[in-house]
Amino acid sequence: MDVPETLKEEDMAGLTDAQAQILLDPNFAVIATVRPDGSPQSSVVWIDWDGEAAVFTTTRPRAKGRYLERDPRVSISVFDLENPYRYVEIQGVAELSDDGAAEHIHAMSHKYSGADYPEPDGRLLVRVKPVRVHAMGVE
Repeated sequence: MDVPETLKEEDMAGLTDAQAQILLDPNFAVIATVRPDGSPQSSVVWIDWDGEAAVFTTTRPRAKGRYLERDPRVSISVFDLENPYRYVEIQGVAELSDDGAAEHIHAMSHKYSGADYPEPDGRLLVRVKPVRVHAMGVE
């Protein structure tokens, strides 16, 4: 699918250090993807920031994996667990890769639960460079 003019990579936005920290801390994210009929699909994921993109994993059989392969537009909302009125929303275009997905899910599992992820095989790494950023309560 062609990327809509409203989400072109040349329109990249960045995150401030405080906004990036919301993703680096063990806060949960809500990922919104687009179903084939155009309606939204959302799910909660572990989230990370690699310095230029929000990063999470999924699998191809899951709804978000299937929908992102068909239409890479995505919205990510990350709420501060200590104060949910502090949040960062990122809109962008997902880049999907098998490379590094198992290592990343282990790192996220340690971040959120303190142990290796029990079934790292078959993961898909998703990177989303911000095109639009909206934040509340985060400088």
